[in-house]
Amino acid sequence: MRLKFIEPLTPTLVEKPPEGDGWIHEVKFDGYRSQIVKDAEGVRIFTRRGLDWTSKYRDLAKAAAELEVESAIIDGEIIVLNDKGKSDFAALRKAITRRQHDLYFVAFDLLHLNGHDLRDMPLEDRREILAEMIPEGGRIQFSQALPGEAKAIFHLVDLAGLEGLVSKRKDSKYRSGPSTNWLKAKCYAIGEFDLLGVEREAGKPAFALMAERGTGRYVGSAFITLNREMRERLWERVQQHAGAAPKGMKRPATQWVKPGLIGRVKHLRGEEDLRHASLQDFREER
Repeated sequence: MRLKFIEPLTPTLVEKPPEGDGWIHEVKFDGYRSQIVKDAEGVRIFTRRGLDWTSKYRDLAKAAAELEVESAIIDGEIIVLNDKGKSDFAALRKAITRRQHDLYFVAFDLLHLNGHDLRDMPLEDRREILAEMIPEGGRIQFSQALPGEAKAIFHLVDLAGLEGLVSKRKDSKYRSGPSTNWLKAKCYAIGEFDLLGVEREAGKPAFALMAERGTGRYVGSAFITLNREMRERLWERVQQHAGAAPKGMKRPATQWVKPGLIGRVKHLRGEEDLRHASLQDFREER
């Protein structure tokens, strides 16, 4: 029987991980959500949206073919590790085209096995079967649950500079689409970005529009949380550095600035663009 791609279950973003014994907690990896499908016709690897990227993941497909099962659908994340052992999204993009041997597939759920649909089984049982399927030390690895209390685990994950935590109900079934049976709590990072301008409208919060350093690529807005004195100093600098809008950007309530102002922004870790971001400080480029 030819198996088909199954739309993945997507976790709900929360401020902090849930407490209690009914959950397991795993590291949230910074990679591409993917699905391995193995059947009599061979191995296929799909993206989160169901695109067949098997040709881009040749080494991982070869590793999946060696799993001692007739057929399976495995949910996981394709990652690359940096020299500190952390998943690195920027390096992942390069590795897909240049360094296939650096790719890993971290498996965290099993949806189908040898002709049986497992999605109605409790998560704990699915993961127990999955763990036994995957040999140690290979390109395909099992995502281990982290022991301890959720608050302590999240603190350690943050200290380690990891993206965050995914918490899953132990007894939950697998259902495609958004779900509150899986919750993701992300850690925050602080980075520097080029300030493009400040958006101010009467009766609304003020936002700083930010770009990636050196490239000018717009990455999103950051809520201005500075104290009154710093806000006044920022607005003074913005007026002194007034400039034209970047090409293609039309935002009528924005005061644009010339290059040279750098913002220090707190934002969710592991996102390509700024999310839940706030401006912490700013400086002029020396």
